[in-house]
Amino acid sequence: MRNHITLYSTSHCHLCEQAEAMLATLSMTHGLSWRIIEITEDADLLARFELKIPVLERKNTGKLLCWPFTLEEIVDLINQGQ
Repeated sequence: MRNHITLYSTSHCHLCEQAEAMLATLSMTHGLSWRIIEITEDADLLARFELKIPVLERKNTGKLLCWPFTLEEIVDLINQGQ
């Protein structure tokens, strides 16, 4: 079973790039896949996450993880959805 995460991000955000690199690190060992949502294309998402990005969301639980976070915290987020 794949673990699916949404990464709320914006272009040219070095923290968002770091978060995606962390997801890539975990992808093989934790069956992780993700999609990136650009928050500037949605006024509601921009208002909700503008000062918190990057933000990870476990879609099946709705659990959010806002920056700063560690690899271990991402693993905890993944495990909460199983």
